[in-house]
Amino acid sequence: MATTNIEKRRLAALDRLGILDTPPEERFERLTRIARQYYDVKIALFTVLDNERQWFKSRQGMDTPETPRSVAFCDYAIQQDKVFLVSDAAVDPRFSSNPLVTGEPFIRFYAGMPVREPSGFKIGTLCIIDDKPRQFNEIDLNVLRSLASIIEDELERSYLAATDHDYVHVSHLSRAIHRAQNVFLTSDNDRAAFEQMLSDLLALTGSQFGFIGEVLRHEDQPPYLKIGAITNIAWSPETQAMYQEVERRGLIFDRLDNILGLPMLTGEVIISSDIASDPRRGSLPGGHPPISTYIGIPVFSGDKQIGLIGLANRLDGYSTRLAEELEPLLQTVGNLIERKRLYQEKHEHQKSLEQAANFDALTGLPNRRRLTALFEQELFEANQRRGLVSVCFIDLDGFKEINDKHGHSVGDAVLKSIAQNLLSCVRSHDIVARLGGDEFVAILRDVDDARVYARLLEAIRQPISYRHYIINISGSMGVTVYPDDDSDADLLLRHADQAMYAAKEAGRNTYTLFDLDSHFSRKERVRIIEQVGDAIRLGELELYYQPKVSFTRHCLEGFEALIRWNHPREGLVSPGYFLDHIEYTEHARSVGNFVLCEAVARLQEFSQNQLPYTLSVNLSPSHFLGPDFRNDLASVLGNCPRDIRSRLILEVLETTALDDTHRVMENLQACRDLGVDVSLDDFGTGYSSLDLFRRLQAQEIKIDQSFVMDMLENADNNMIVSAIISLSRSFGRRLVAEGIESAAVEAKLIELGCDLGQGFFYSRPMPLDKAMKWAGSFSWDCRAG
Repeated sequence: MATTNIEKRRLAALDRLGILDTPPEERFERLTRIARQYYDVKIALFTVLDNERQWFKSRQGMDTPETPRSVAFCDYAIQQDKVFLVSDAAVDPRFSSNPLVTGEPFIRFYAGMPVREPSGFKIGTLCIIDDKPRQFNEIDLNVLRSLASIIEDELERSYLAATDHDYVHVSHLSRAIHRAQNVFLTSDNDRAAFEQMLSDLLALTGSQFGFIGEVLRHEDQPPYLKIGAITNIAWSPETQAMYQEVERRGLIFDRLDNILGLPMLTGEVIISSDIASDPRRGSLPGGHPPISTYIGIPVFSGDKQIGLIGLANRLDGYSTRLAEELEPLLQTVGNLIERKRLYQEKHEHQKSLEQAANFDALTGLPNRRRLTALFEQELFEANQRRGLVSVCFIDLDGFKEINDKHGHSVGDAVLKSIAQNLLSCVRSHDIVARLGGDEFVAILRDVDDARVYARLLEAIRQPISYRHYIINISGSMGVTVYPDDDSDADLLLRHADQAMYAAKEAGRNTYTLFDLDSHFSRKERVRIIEQVGDAIRLGELELYYQPKVSFTRHCLEGFEALIRWNHPREGLVSPGYFLDHIEYTEHARSVGNFVLCEAVARLQEFSQNQLPYTLSVNLSPSHFLGPDFRNDLASVLGNCPRDIRSRLILEVLETTALDDTHRVMENLQACRDLGVDVSLDDFGTGYSSLDLFRRLQAQEIKIDQSFVMDMLENADNNMIVSAIISLSRSFGRRLVAEGIESAAVEAKLIELGCDLGQGFFYSRPMPLDKAMKWAGSFSWDCRAG
């Protein structure tokens, strides 16, 4: 029940209706029979909720004529304005122990539509009940709504035939109540809501003029009235000016020494049959239209006066009986105004808290935290409607140069302009967020259209004027579309991010779609994830070893340990078969720890056998960036001597270093503190800045094989390899070239000053025993093979 006061008025309306404990009537019996037959249910009822009981005016399939209200499903139904649906009461915590569920009639399914009496109070329901669970949606229950509406029509017809109302037609009053409720609940425009209520009040009472407003109070000050709506009749230029003031800001009545303000002091209905001679008339506001008769009716919420309605110039004057007949509407209006006030206060407080926690302070866009929640909701709703979600990851081209050239104030102005430009070219339900720096994300609903993606980039390209600068900038964008890319929110963002880097490679100022053809299907991913846990537990994972040769010392430097899976059905499979599938799952950490444990054990064996080999292992991005990495590494190393630790090299992808620079810096330092070297793997495929390269405390740089393999035939790749070697030597970093397949490439790398090499020219990855045998027979002069 909403409030004790409302329940008292509801029970009074039920009493006036005179329906309780009356015999069955065919007009209602017919409707419950239709409901029972149409939905093929065990029971159909027209229920009426009295103070302590639920009584059945019409019942089909139910023997008892009433139940205690305390166990009535219908008591829940009348608390809302739509069908109340319980698909399975046995698993619903509100009803699972209800005696009507555990005993006769063994209710499992319930659907009830509230039924209102003519003045608008919900007195009961039309409901259907079954002893088996059912899955209905609200659309399936349209017939139930229609039948409930017919019951309401029948109640109104009887009520009007038996009741005499001097002033206000009950059906008109009921419709006004419904409109008042709907306009407050569905509209954010307070003035439109007040104008609708005033229009209904004028029509109901036959008044020519009126106003409606909220009674407000400053602390320890007399009340005043803020007019929400006033009759727009231009009797004079002054009257029109007053109305325009309401349009602009809402008219304030703060004079209590006149008949308009009197109800705010007394809290009583004020009636005047002749304003001109009424001693209470006082000084009306400037521009107020002439009035002859008047009624001022205070509006309450509980015991608190929160509104005032003024009506004037009714041909037959006003009486207290008129105010009494309007009481249901006045109470509805009072409750709605109070609800609006409470909602606004709560909303404003909550909004200030959410703004700080969930929105970017510079642009006002959702931040990463807020985006996560919005994104999850978008994916949920897309599943409900079987729709699409396009994820657009945007990175500005050359933004750092703007900051460096013009300063951060100009850079901030650019980011704010970009945010507004992006918002202006998407729909209201689409999402634009700022992840940080110059990275933005747009989440678009039910769109997969090249023109829309191009429009986003065009919005970014709009010249930005700030002070005396005209800034031109572009963006690179990666796009992936759910559910074609059937991933979770985090992975969808990562896929769009990967596609954005592809757009950078394509020349910037363009967009690239995520390559779904090369992306694993969800079914395959689930299959791998289900199997890899057993693979770890059953010892099916194994490390293979590929030699790394020193160009300067002409000897075997060590090995790179590469994981393999001895699959029980598919045989020996490479890491490409399963590592991508387990990334960003708990298995990535488990596999990573397995590799670290094996590597440390192997280095200890090397040390015992006086073998000076180093051992490199690959770390997955999610494991390296995860919160447990440092503890995992420390635990694996245990009490290893310093000389063994120094031979362990952790290979981290260059692109991982770009994902979370702060976390990468912390973990690189942790590796150094633990005495372990770090190698930047696949170097040259990312977009590290020179400053980032300087700050990344990696001891080794591993040139990606895509540049090495054809460097003799591809001048660009030759130049890239030369540049990487030169840059790394300048910073004192150790160089490893992978992908060496010929003596000519080896010779070129030696000429350029590379330190180490690995590739099929020396050996493919081998099991441990073969690797040790190969190492024992290795010599520089017969190294190929």
